[in-house]
Amino acid sequence: MGSPELRWLGHSTVRVELAGSTVLTDPVLTRSVGPLRRVAPPPPPAAWAGVDLVLVSHLHGDHLHLPSLRLLGDGVRVVVPRGAGAWLRSRGQRWVDELAPGESLVHGGLRVTAVPAVHSGHRWGPRLTHGPVTAAAGHLVEGDGTTVYACGDTDLFDGMTGLGERGVDVALVPVWGWGPTLGPGHLDPHRAAEAVARVRPRVAVPVHWGTLTVLGGTALPGLAGRYRRLLSEPPRQFAAEVAARALPTTVVVPELGHPVVLPTAAGAP
Repeated sequence: MGSPELRWLGHSTVRVELAGSTVLTDPVLTRSVGPLRRVAPPPPPAAWAGVDLVLVSHLHGDHLHLPSLRLLGDGVRVVVPRGAGAWLRSRGQRWVDELAPGESLVHGGLRVTAVPAVHSGHRWGPRLTHGPVTAAAGHLVEGDGTTVYACGDTDLFDGMTGLGERGVDVALVPVWGWGPTLGPGHLDPHRAAEAVARVRPRVAVPVHWGTLTVLGGTALPGLAGRYRRLLSEPPRQFAAEVAARALPTTVVVPELGHPVVLPTAAGAP
């Protein structure tokens, strides 16, 4: 079994090197995303150098971020939910493929399969109704005998158990968001642990936390303390919840911008 090389670049952006390809999930690479600001410097260009495949889980601006996609250049293949291709091409992206849940494509030594997610797929939703809308998705990335599950944004759904039966080595699991509360279609640390109980990956890496806040959020009277706690606590609460369930999964809390050190599989040399 090959071992993927992972690097968390913030929010849901993870660099995955596997089977000769370099994948980036939901790239957010700049200092700001609309009204949101990063709490740490953006990743340097070296962090996304060599990326040849991008997986976009849904159309929200903190997952499909046009300025970040443009930083990657024209030679990158971008996979979006089915129905979003024409909209993205009209904004200058040249190599775009669409996948609906259940559909797959091959990229070099990788096979990428879109899987369901329970989350608003509207560009401006769920409250605004203009602009493109598609079904949100997660992705299974398979290569060299290894499967990485990038959950995207999702709530719990019954099919998670079926995904686990396929065998998942590493799951990139969202455990929070960017505000003091969560809207529908998200996992908090407790529900993220339940997702792990259903999927049962060998390793879980918590993402979608600790990166973005509303401008000035950490200084708002009455909210500043909660904001600051939510920048660091969710992945540790998630790890504690997984441990309390005695699940056969190792949680590795990533350090921003650094390689994710994955445990060696049982029986491996």
